[in-house]
Formats: sequence, structure tokens, C-alpha cells
Amino acid sequence: MSTPPFFPLLLTKNFLLRKIEASDITQIFRGLSNPRITEYYGVSYEDLESTRAQMTWYRDIVEAQSGIWWAICTTQEPAKLLGTCGFYEHDKDNRNTDMGYWLQEECWGQRIMYECLPAILEYAFIHMNIHRVEAEVEPENIASSKLLRKLGFSLEGRRRQCGWKTDRFVDLEYYSLLSNEFNKQ
Repeated sequence: MSTPPFFPLLLTKNFLLRKIEASDITQIFRGLSNPRITEYYGVSYEDLESTRAQMTWYRDIVEAQSGIWWAICTTQEPAKLLGTCGFYEHDKDNRNTDMGYWLQEECWGQRIMYECLPAILEYAFIHMNIHRVEAEVEPENIASSKLLRKLGFSLEGRRRQCGWKTDRFVDLEYYSLLSNEFNKQ
């Protein structure tokens, strides 16, 4: 039997970024079933049972070392999930990865991601030996685009109608941050 991969616990001034646990499923479902949250997010779930696929994905990418996602909590309430953030599609040969994130609606506008994303970026550049972090954003997701620019990401361009979303094709803007461009907040 192999040893499970090490999972890093990250701390910021106000937040704890911890491993996503099976007990988080109800809070994950609450977020990823909210149409306002999933409007610009790649997945959504209609019931608790279907949310198990997301929970399996969080576990599998860590085990396969193809990504890592953290639960965002406060240090005072480590069981209360405010959202998640992390990396997926880790390309070890080319030292790049994709980044994603979401927050519960009541947490919007509180600069939570602005505080948490630098912690995971630092982890990626230092401990995962990543050179390039990428993020895909629908052009209408203005808040996410602003956040990425504040964190030092560069807009590389727009791919027209490259993604399918429920009933239509959508454009995606591509942002990137290189390791030598990263400024820890």
C-alpha cells in the first residue's frame, strides 16, 4: 500500500487553507449548486449525490499529482468552508498548471481570494516547481479578471467560442503569471 501524498496546510493572515474532506460535501454542494456561483464556473451540481463526483475529483488529482485544491476557512472556524482554490492539469514536463477558485456568495467582495491566492501561488512556484500558472476566465466575469490583474497576471488573449456551456459556446480569456513575475502580497 502506498503512502498518500503529503497535503500542505497553508495559513494567511486571516485564513486557513486545508485539505478538502469528505465532510465538506454539503458545503461544496451549497456552493456548486448556486447558479450565481456557477455562472462562470465549469461545473454545477443538482443534488448532493452528484456532488460526489467533485469530491472524488479533488481526491484523485492529489493522488495522481496532477493538481491540488484547498478548502478556504477561517482559523476560528476551520470546518466552515468559505470556498475553494487550487490547481489542476499540472504539466510537470513544461512546469505549468491551471488555477481555479470559487467562493460562497456571502463571501464575495471581502478580498478573500486576494489574500488566499498569493499563498497557493507561492506554494506552486516554490514547492511544485511551477514556472507558469494559467487561468481561464469568461469575459463577462469582470470580478475574476480584475482579481487576476491585481495579482500580476497578464491577459494573453481571447479564444473565441472555445468552451461549451450548457447550451452555447463561450469565449475564454487566458491569463498567465510566470514565476519571475510573482510578487507575494
